[in-house]
Amino acid sequence: MYEGAVGLRLCFDDICRKEVIDMISGERLGFIDDIELDIESGSVTSLIIYGGQRLFGLLGRTDDTVLSCSEIKVVGEDIILVERSSESPEMKLTKKRRNSLSSLLK
Repeated sequence: MYEGAVGLRLCFDDICRKEVIDMISGERLGFIDDIELDIESGSVTSLIIYGGQRLFGLLGRTDDTVLSCSEIKVVGEDIILVERSSESPEMKLTKKRRNSLSSLLK
């Protein structure tokens, strides 16, 4: 477990194999699909989880979840625990999604 590690080095493939879970709600957010980089400093600024398809992709996709690196609390061998603030737009969006009919079918 890499709790509070500064300068942790992981391959992109290693990050993509880890499931992301919100510590506050216990919600499984998904797996990392992409990262956002700061070109000048060469550091990762955020992790991106792509939104799921609606009605087999015919109605588009749900919004992507963007997690800043400051929200990451623990990186384990197979999961990443994040703590999102309750005021963040992503947190409000996933709360709405959690109460929908599609969340029951997962």
